Amino acid sequence: MKKLFSLLPAAALLLCLCGCAGSLTRYQTTYLDVFDTVTTVAGYAASQEAFDAEAEKIHSLLLEYHELYDIYNDYDGLNNLRTVNENAGKSPVKVDARILDLLNFAREMYDKTGGKVNVAMGSVLTLWHDAREYGIANPDSAYLPDADALRAAAEHTDIGDVVVDADASTVYLSDPEMSLDVGAVAKGWAAGAAAQAVKDDGLTGWLLSVGGNVCAVGPKSGGSKWQVGIRDPSSESASSYILKVGAADLCVVTSGSYERYYTVNGVRYHHIIDPDTLYPNNTFSSVTVLSADSALADALTTALFNMDESAGSALIESTSGAEALWIRADGTQVFSSGFKNYVVK
Repeated sequence: MKKLFSLLPAAALLLCLCGCAGSLTRYQTTYLDVFDTVTTVAGYAASQEAFDAEAEKIHSLLLEYHELYDIYNDYDGLNNLRTVNENAGKSPVKVDARILDLLNFAREMYDKTGGKVNVAMGSVLTLWHDAREYGIANPDSAYLPDADALRAAAEHTDIGDVVVDADASTVYLSDPEMSLDVGAVAKGWAAGAAAQAVKDDGLTGWLLSVGGNVCAVGPKSGGSKWQVGIRDPSSESASSYILKVGAADLCVVTSGSYERYYTVNGVRYHHIIDPDTLYPNNTFSSVTVLSADSALADALTTALFNMDESAGSALIESTSGAEALWIRADGTQVFSSGFKNYVVK
């Protein structure tokens, strides 16, 4: 999947290579072929072989989701989101139930966030993607998407034109100029599914990180919480943290303006596009959400990034089991009512 997600994790794991806890040993491995980001799996197991077997199951599952939600590449024998986009205005596409589930969830998030999370924004996001990729490769001639082109593309982002037929297991884009882009929800959904698979195997004491989406399955083997660092958005170092949170059966998801950006005439333009303005919102440099639900946390980081503080605060306080940390562009930190309960002193 090319250029869909960042290669830089927004929340980094604080892990050592291995450590012993009773009869279990902590192991860790990293993959680079899932959602075009760094995926790290850590866990306690009785042996290297036992860890490797579970880690590879996680890896294989994430690869399945990677291919299903890919909007850039085709795979033999698979109808994925690229297939759906290619058939916009032509015909319904029969797809895996996991695509239907993601799109139904995305519709719920669209309603919950007042349209700030919209997977039907592909026509707009493609213009920004193309400009960003060109600008990164050719910084001296970097450009912004044409304003008229953005407005024209925005005419084809009505999520009501995404027709999901559960009985037929099909998706149909009734607008021929529409395209889907699930970057706001896909990693969170896939990471949550992988974490659930670990639980279904009867395991605990595992930590999964898919870029900025971190899921802790239970505490560490010794009973202490995993420590997850929240990156300092003002630092060029991905291992510079402003604080750490303790996580057990909790997901920590961060979206930041430092993840994917390019520069035009000395001004940075990041990848998080506000559906209302069609441009990046620069009020915040990062937003972190804590929740037991990885997909929900992923969607909320995008929504909160594109909402003003008052509306964002109301949304997070009305969402059961979710907490948020906003870091404004000037570095000021704003916490939801219960976030500091998770901060490691």
